[in-house]
Amino acid sequence: MGGDDHRCEWRERAEALEARLAQVEATLEKLQRHQFGARSEKMPPISEAIRDPAHAEAERIAAQQKRRENAEKKRQLVARKIVHEVREDQKSCPKCGGHEFTPLGEGKVTELYELVPARIERQLHVQKKVRCRCGETIITADGPAKVFDKTRFGPTFMAQVAVSKCADSLPLYRQAKAYRRTGVEVNDSTLGDLFHRTAELVDPLYERLLHLVAEKEIVLADETTHRVQAKGKTRTAWIWSFIARDEAERELIAYVFSRSRSGETPVRVLEGTIGKLLVDGYEGYNKVTLPGGRERAGCWAHARRKFFDAQSTATAAAKHAMELILELYKIERAALDADLLGTPEHLAMRQTRSRVVIDEIRAWLDAVQGRHPPRSPIGVAIGYALGQWNELTLFLTDPHLPIDNNASEGALRVCALGRKNFLFVGTDAAGENLAGLYSLIATCEANGINPVDYLADVLLRVQTHPASRIDELLPHNWTPPRPEPSA
Repeated sequence: MGGDDHRCEWRERAEALEARLAQVEATLEKLQRHQFGARSEKMPPISEAIRDPAHAEAERIAAQQKRRENAEKKRQLVARKIVHEVREDQKSCPKCGGHEFTPLGEGKVTELYELVPARIERQLHVQKKVRCRCGETIITADGPAKVFDKTRFGPTFMAQVAVSKCADSLPLYRQAKAYRRTGVEVNDSTLGDLFHRTAELVDPLYERLLHLVAEKEIVLADETTHRVQAKGKTRTAWIWSFIARDEAERELIAYVFSRSRSGETPVRVLEGTIGKLLVDGYEGYNKVTLPGGRERAGCWAHARRKFFDAQSTATAAAKHAMELILELYKIERAALDADLLGTPEHLAMRQTRSRVVIDEIRAWLDAVQGRHPPRSPIGVAIGYALGQWNELTLFLTDPHLPIDNNASEGALRVCALGRKNFLFVGTDAAGENLAGLYSLIATCEANGINPVDYLADVLLRVQTHPASRIDELLPHNWTPPRPEPSA
């Protein structure tokens, strides 16, 4: 008996060491890929896997629509005709020796895109005065529209500072350097004041946008880190993204800055709301997905990522899992190409074709669950999928529910780029201002609105606009002001 016990003990030790080795190998492979290799988890092109005529026709129509949109954008560009006359020294006919030439048609047109350097005007607004004949009354003309008193910078300048930082991830010191090249002596602290004043003025719009996102039936959420300056070093804070669509399928994007990754932020944003919340397996969302709250939906991209990371230690099993998950995406792509997303027909596709794939995935997971150490990368991937099974299969019941959280993850990319470029925010209040401007600018871009034009307009209007009609100034509802008639 003693020998058998000894052998069992050594067997358990060996299995534990094997699992530990698999973990170390997977971690090493992941770090090497992160440092030296391609980190993309992109699936094989689904279009290559679908070869039916309906798909080809849908791709052709989509390409035509894209060409029309590009042509319309080209027509909206400012065009300037530059006429190149034939030089006199060229007017010599090699055949007859003549020097008299007559015009031939409109000429050859060559299209050329050229950059016209941006310029900043130093506007001198002269307010005329008039006096009554009686000499008792003097009237002064209205002055220029200003965002706040005593500022020397116009609303479009302020809007450009915010958009350059939030959409283009340009630190304020780099912006200041660029402005100095144009002859405007401005430092980054001045730009910082303008940035935060902009955020404070449009804060009511941000709060309303966040409220609208929270009340929607389906919300996608994710989070990423951001550094905050502190004594001696920086500390870690978090930026969360919450995404929803309104009744007209317009995308609403709201970011929230918080000091920690605790569940306090999802509670603050979503407490008291019902519907579905599409997230990964992070426990911080648990407090808003309790009975009576939101129903939690799982992300197939996160599930696939676990198998992607397990390829180095369990290649065959990981690739088989990813192939099965790819089948779900093929069905979704077919619905997209047929313009069926969110329709009863889409629901029928999910409940028939997708259900077959889901049953196949579950059968495979059950069959292989005990074949791999639970702590090995493939074991973790299998455990994640099984542990999230109810959440991962909720999409079968709702055609409006995406099968992954990629939209919310994608919305955080601009935050990650900003984190890389300007490293940290100075205070928590600065982080909250950053999140507010991120929200309005990202929602502008998601709905095809120029964020500079939008902010330049609402910075002037939001201070006097009726609070009961604040929705009119939100990015997805905003209407550009009519151009003033030329004198």
